[in-house]
Amino acid sequence: MAKLPADLSGCEVRTALERAGFVFRRQRGSHLVLRREAPHARVIVLDHKIIRVGTLRHILHDAGLSPEEFLRLLGRD
Repeated sequence: MAKLPADLSGCEVRTALERAGFVFRRQRGSHLVLRREAPHARVIVLDHKIIRVGTLRHILHDAGLSPEEFLRLLGRD
């Protein structure tokens, strides 16, 4: 299992998810809601300066992405 970076911001996570086909839907406070139609998935990303690794793992689980796929989307493979 690949080690996830501990220095990602919410903006960087959002950008990587958009590369995976997610579309920004709405924001309420610091919570960004992104959706993907096929296969259907909805994730909530915190718009913080640093996203904790445990929170990032939960986001990836909801998105249906493996850590390796996510690192590839970030360009850190």
